Amino acid sequence: MKETLLHTPEGVRDIYGDECRQKNQLLRNIHHVLHLYSYHDIETPGFEYFNIFNMEKGSAHSNEMYKFFDRNNNTLVLRPDFTPSVARCVSKYYIDEELPIRLCYEGKTYQNALLHQGKRNEITQIGCELVNDDSSAADAEMISCVIDALKASGLKEFQIVIGEVDYFRGLMEEAGVSKEEEEEIRDFIQIRNFFGLSEYVEKLSIPSRTKEALHKFDQLFGNPDSLDLAESFTDNVRALEAIARLRKVYAAVSYYGYEEYIAIDLGMLNGYDYYTGIVFSGYTYGTGDAIARGGRYNTLLQQFGKDAPSIGFAIVIDELMTALSSQKILPDSPVDRALVIYPVENQETAVMLGKRLREAGVKTELIRKSTRHALTEYLSYADRNRVKSVYFFLSNDRVLISDRLKKTEKEVNYKDIKEEEF
Repeated sequence: MKETLLHTPEGVRDIYGDECRQKNQLLRNIHHVLHLYSYHDIETPGFEYFNIFNMEKGSAHSNEMYKFFDRNNNTLVLRPDFTPSVARCVSKYYIDEELPIRLCYEGKTYQNALLHQGKRNEITQIGCELVNDDSSAADAEMISCVIDALKASGLKEFQIVIGEVDYFRGLMEEAGVSKEEEEEIRDFIQIRNFFGLSEYVEKLSIPSRTKEALHKFDQLFGNPDSLDLAESFTDNVRALEAIARLRKVYAAVSYYGYEEYIAIDLGMLNGYDYYTGIVFSGYTYGTGDAIARGGRYNTLLQQFGKDAPSIGFAIVIDELMTALSSQKILPDSPVDRALVIYPVENQETAVMLGKRLREAGVKTELIRKSTRHALTEYLSYADRNRVKSVYFFLSNDRVLISDRLKKTEKEVNYKDIKEEEF
């Protein structure tokens, strides 16, 4: 029984020590970037009513959510996605606002994945949503914000892949296929089975240019020149407007000087029913999944009562941590703490020093020295816990100061310790 109590359920785990410090530092670095773009913090509940996250709103399938009941028999779910929660808040608290609304968040999401897949069921995300701005400039700013956030994490080599779901929708309109045939074609593209796609569309009775476009869908990837090829396959207004939008977004991103991070992929159809235009994902080496996802979802807020265009993204911190660890560039918190060690007879003076250190903004830990532990053990403890300065009371008047960064020691009079030395 005791052994069982030490384990966590499948899909969740403890994060502690250096990893926890690194994760919190990473969140702080990214959050700082979101604030620089003038996003305002918002917190939503960790669980909400089931209908907030049903499939019509683009979240997880019912069997992929953790569901439970309150005392009134309402079905509640642990939050699988932040965007519907933020959309609900905007529709409630900003219903009359017509100018841009910028909100950012961080926290946990929960997905009840199948067992033995090795996936995390508790996922930390940080992201933002921009409401009431339908411009290509807003799309470009959101993508540039993702790039700045990933750069702030320490990443140097990564790519943001941009697509436009309306190009595919336009092709399907032009083809005149059934809903079932459209879903089949989409599935082939999503799993990148272009050989199977060619075989399938060859059997369909659709315009030859559309058929050629689907045969060559694997070529609609890379730099902006691929948009010229995509444009040659269609006269559909919706598809052509999607290409024009991508060109505008790419041009605006280039004003930020971020072309090197961008690739185009018209086969990006993830969240197809959720997104209404630009979609994008961030990738780097050292992890098997996207580290960031986002896109435009202009119809979601309508379901909560506010007709407002919106775009957003989320960075998956767990995947990003895996990538940073693989690339050996994990952020670290500064070594800036102090440790005050004192015998019981010097407790009052030690407490006064601890108070002075904290008033000066120094994170300070006080430990009353035990006769069971030597000073060397406390110094080793300080090094394990990222302590910069150790103050060891030899008496009420004399203090041994050990600088753990410079590896120096000096004995001083307590009254001679100046705040500028902290």
